[in-house]
Amino acid sequence: MDAPDSSYVSSQDGSPKRSDQLRSSIPESGETFTHIRFLVSNSEAGSVIGKGGTTITDFQSESGARIQLSRTHELFPGTGDRIIMVSGNLGEVLNAMYLILKKLLSEMEKESGHEVEPRSRVRMIVPNGSCGGLIGKGGSNIKSLIEASGAGIKISPLDANYYRLSDRLLMITGSLDEQMEAIKLILHKLFEDPHYPHYVNVPFSYAAAYGTNFGPNGTRGKFPNNKQDDQNNSSVTIGISDDHIGLVLGRGGRNITEISQVSGARIKISDRGDFISGTNERKVTITGSQRAIHTAEDMIMQKVNSVTEGMN
Repeated sequence: MDAPDSSYVSSQDGSPKRSDQLRSSIPESGETFTHIRFLVSNSEAGSVIGKGGTTITDFQSESGARIQLSRTHELFPGTGDRIIMVSGNLGEVLNAMYLILKKLLSEMEKESGHEVEPRSRVRMIVPNGSCGGLIGKGGSNIKSLIEASGAGIKISPLDANYYRLSDRLLMITGSLDEQMEAIKLILHKLFEDPHYPHYVNVPFSYAAAYGTNFGPNGTRGKFPNNKQDDQNNSSVTIGISDDHIGLVLGRGGRNITEISQVSGARIKISDRGDFISGTNERKVTITGSQRAIHTAEDMIMQKVNSVTEGMN
């Protein structure tokens, strides 16, 4: 569907391309690397992928962004929905988001038979630690975002049903232009959180973290130790197959050092031959704040999944 007055719409007659128009309206942070994660149904994921992957390939080529989808079984906890992550500089991410949302909107219109643009909804995944900055004191920031974009914006509470889940859903409701303006403003606000960029390394960790079909990855057990030190740090032990422990360590301990530095957690791996009882899994003990533990655990799973995905 076309909206001629939109700054996100490209022209067929030699007018500036959408990417040029976007970049001209983006401040200096437009070249800063960023990412966005959001939910789609399985059928919507199919629309984004396209026959033989043609649609997602075209979107990546046109926008310059990288577009990744979680696998069919990798769902956001408490939903039946998959995750899309778009990464690149701000202009690239916005271009890709426009292409994706416009595609989903056109599919929605085909199903409904109406040409009038509905006020659809985008569900972004935002780390809990970043939500305070988006909300602001007394809700001042989120009110400003709503007024500036014209979209409805609501942040869900943290779901206590999922232990150590540190992500929340941010709902954006409105027309395509309103949603795009809200996304741009939200991403600018997230630039202020120094921790936000690290989450690009762990986009689809939920399957491993919450026990859905992660046996082949060599990561099974998770055992809260229920210990706290004087700094109120907690400790959790997970099991990693002895065959995969090298992926966590990295050459010369490079991977485990990076994980510890990024997450802020302390990580200890049991000695060779010291397995969780009845398994061939080494004990990996993670100590730190809940956020540090979750980040470290996600990064560890990502290292393991990076190889096991290639085997599937």
